Amino acid sequence: QVQLVESGGGLVQAGGSLRLSCAGSARAVSVYAMGWFRQALGKEREFVASINRIGSTDYLDSVKGRFTISRDNAKNTVYLQMNSLKPEDTAVYYCAADPFYSGRSRTGYLYWGQGTQVTVSS
Repeated sequence: QVQLVESGGGLVQAGGSLRLSCAGSARAVSVYAMGWFRQALGKEREFVASINRIGSTDYLDSVKGRFTISRDNAKNTVYLQMNSLKPEDTAVYYCAADPFYSGRSRTGYLYWGQGTQVTVSS
């Protein structure tokens, strides 16, 4: 069983930055595919970014150029650097992990964190 714990959320003004962290309970995080999803109030959970086992990344179009996903294998941690934040980025952000899947479907990921709230004020 892999446990994922997100941190780094908070309240920020539009144009600001936050860095989310997702710490894994085992070294599995360093070899698994990892993803970030978000769920705004009243909306479906949507894909934001992913990084596969060899380090290739994928991003939701609306965050390309603003968000960066990365991993620190020594710390079993994945990050989501979020710059130029917009009010529409407001959501609960979730970290997900899977031994193989790194796509955009939330049903493909086996393990999930509890989420961290990001609120962007205008």
